[in-house]
Amino acid sequence: MAVIAVKMLPLTQLMLVILSMVQAVANCPGVCKCSRKSGPEKSEVNCHKKGLRTLPSNLPSDAWILKLGENGITELKANSLKSVPKIESINLERNTIKSIHPKAFSGAKQLMLLNLYGNHITVLPPRGFQDLLNLRFLMLGQNQIGILKPEMFAGMRNLSDLDLPYNALTSLPSNVFKPLIALKVLDLSLNRIQRISPKAFTGLRQLLFLNLDNNSLKTVPSGAFRPLRSLEMLVLDNNLLSTLSQSALDGLTNLQELYLRNNELEQLPSGVFSNMPNLSQLGLSGNRLKTVDGNMFSHMPELKKLYLHNNPWQCDCNIISLVRWMGQTKATMSPRDALKCVSPPQLKNKSLSSLQPGKLQCNA
Repeated sequence: MAVIAVKMLPLTQLMLVILSMVQAVANCPGVCKCSRKSGPEKSEVNCHKKGLRTLPSNLPSDAWILKLGENGITELKANSLKSVPKIESINLERNTIKSIHPKAFSGAKQLMLLNLYGNHITVLPPRGFQDLLNLRFLMLGQNQIGILKPEMFAGMRNLSDLDLPYNALTSLPSNVFKPLIALKVLDLSLNRIQRISPKAFTGLRQLLFLNLDNNSLKTVPSGAFRPLRSLEMLVLDNNLLSTLSQSALDGLTNLQELYLRNNELEQLPSGVFSNMPNLSQLGLSGNRLKTVDGNMFSHMPELKKLYLHNNPWQCDCNIISLVRWMGQTKATMSPRDALKCVSPPQLKNKSLSSLQPGKLQCNA
């Protein structure tokens, strides 16, 4: 039947089909390799590490994957992708891109993945991604981006994953991510973030993972995480947090994993984790905690793993509730023998799990 169908095609139509296929291959840039991957109407163009200084102009019109990593491309000009309307994935990692024209991605309405990792980008163009209605993944890590504004993400209503680690961000202003209503993953690690606006995360109702590891946060504004009703994992490791207010973590009712390791926490309000019924993993190691109210963990029915090592535990009457909870819980503790008293002198280096609550005293 297929043979008959081909024979029945008018000669001119058959010639046009053959001509279009030949043109697609002929249009392949000289230094690149083009191959058909998914049927007769999609080409993969591989120009990885070919010494290119600009985007190739003679790309096949049916290109859907474009690999341009590790070249010397310095800028993305207006209408850079006009010749490839079917493009779905572009890899531009490790070039030397400094500037992006606001119309650089104009017309690329089928684009789903854009990788700009490891370039020299300092600022994102306002409304520069607004045509990318189907973009799911945007990788901007290891650049020099210092400022974020809501208009930079305008139109990106289907973005699922935004990666911004290794940049120069110092603050997160109000409503900065508000256009990203479908965002699931937000990586802001390894920046210099010192300040978070109380409304920085407005609009991120579907966010599942937020990474703020390795920043310079000294405090978290009350209610800053309240919009994150779907969040399952929050990473705040390696910051400068010395305290958390009672309402600092309000709204995280769906949270399952919370990491506050390697901060400067000296104390925790007794109810700071009280509205997290699904919390299963909690990391508090590497802080300056001398004592913790063990009763706060009693209200976490799903707690499976708790990390408390590398804290200067003061083993007096104030730690009794924690010692008693440790003796009753089925949760896995960070190596129990790593939890040791620092003071008083007579109990120094003694394991918390070996303490007898009835013998712990406080000086009058």
